[in-house]
Amino acid sequence: MSVSSPARITHLIAGSPWEGTAERTSPVYNPATGEQTGVLDLASKAVIDEVVANAKTSWVANWQNASLTKRTQVLFAFRELLNARKDEIGALITAEHGKVLSDAIGEVTRGLEVAEFACGIPHLLKGGFSENVSTKVDVYSIRQSLGVVAVISPFNFPAMVPLWFVPIAIACGNAVIIKPSEKDPSAVNAVAALWKEAGLPDGILNVVHGDKEAVDALLDNPDVRAVSFVGSTPIAKYVYERGTANGKRVQALGGAKNHMLVLPDADLDLAADAAVNAGFGSAGERCMAISALVAVEPVADPLIEKIKDRMGKLVTGDGTRGTDMGPLVTREHRDKVASYLDVEEGSGAEVLVDGREADFDADGDGFFLAPSLIDKVAPGMPQYDDEIFGPVLSVVRVASYDEGLKLINDSPFGNGTAIFTNDGGAARRFQNEVEVGMVGINVPIPVPMAYFSFGGWKASLFGDSHAHGMEGVHFFTRGKVVTSRWLDPSHGGLNLGFPQNV
Repeated sequence: MSVSSPARITHLIAGSPWEGTAERTSPVYNPATGEQTGVLDLASKAVIDEVVANAKTSWVANWQNASLTKRTQVLFAFRELLNARKDEIGALITAEHGKVLSDAIGEVTRGLEVAEFACGIPHLLKGGFSENVSTKVDVYSIRQSLGVVAVISPFNFPAMVPLWFVPIAIACGNAVIIKPSEKDPSAVNAVAALWKEAGLPDGILNVVHGDKEAVDALLDNPDVRAVSFVGSTPIAKYVYERGTANGKRVQALGGAKNHMLVLPDADLDLAADAAVNAGFGSAGERCMAISALVAVEPVADPLIEKIKDRMGKLVTGDGTRGTDMGPLVTREHRDKVASYLDVEEGSGAEVLVDGREADFDADGDGFFLAPSLIDKVAPGMPQYDDEIFGPVLSVVRVASYDEGLKLINDSPFGNGTAIFTNDGGAARRFQNEVEVGMVGINVPIPVPMAYFSFGGWKASLFGDSHAHGMEGVHFFTRGKVVTSRWLDPSHGGLNLGFPQNV
């Protein structure tokens, strides 16, 4: 194990590393080895307020009135740089988050899709025009930037989630402050440096690291006009309520408990592949992970056997070694996830595969838990009710499609769901009846492309706007309607009468 001193990780403000001295810091670990690799500066309220003030000044001077031509030049340059450096950024993600390298690079690639979407901003910001609505009166609509906006992103996708918001916010003419997770901060710093290299004026994109103090400072600062958040439902609700109480526009994406409904006519090999991929990819630390497999009898037993067979072939270990699944992000989180495998006696649930008993391909004391499988889970059990956010797949047995649908719709969450069936009528009925924001039909993780919008229903979303797509463009702009009349040069005289629509 390396004995080198942990590296300092600090804020990136106006294109340069912060030169101050932090009052508080936080450790950053390599989850595959358990080694502390970094010391992260945590921003105080004073630092946040200073960054917001500087961002507002830079926005007014350099970006508020920047032409669409200038913005798109920066966006296209950023897109090329991000594509060229995605392997480097993926390595940073693996080093601090733990996900396998191929998954980390794939995360950057999905974020790249939003940058590509934002490159079309001249078309996306086009308004409408109605000529001669009244005699010589025209009406047209435009969309304008908000000013300074904040992005508060989670640990599980340290590059992709910021990329859901930042390219669109910048393309729409805003200045952005990102507050990433304290657990894996380096990827955001690396991506932010690419914006500077692409020609974005200093101060338009800033990275501040911090905890609740930094979040509250962003939510309370009157010059922060909008906040985008992704994280757990309790924190999403807190961000939404505090932000909106301060007059801000807020989109707060919360947690999930995603169900995969398997009907008796489904291709069970396809369903088993999907359950394993969607349940254990990125160690289950995905808000779109399938954590509840709802099997309509009599398919549960044969489906479980296929899943167990596939699970037995997975290798868990250091994500740089070509393993199938890496560690969880922290020791505390690993221990919490592992606790769900302590099934209460008499509950009826049965642990079929216990990931605590596996061997791991890694050195040091990493935060590992192998894929785990629990059968006969039911509502009321913590294994069903809680968002576990780890590699634990629960099987829920139901007698019919209707029982499975009710189970899903009774959940307080409504982020993603999937149905596996060869019956087109059942699939169409499901997509209409299920109360979930993103639906997959024989697709286990229905994350939409960047030109559609990402977001759930119920306790999985607070606010009216989903991420990226046209909803993202509208979130980061304000509509304005202009009514104009240009009189003929020959016009003259006074008319004190009420305007007539003639």
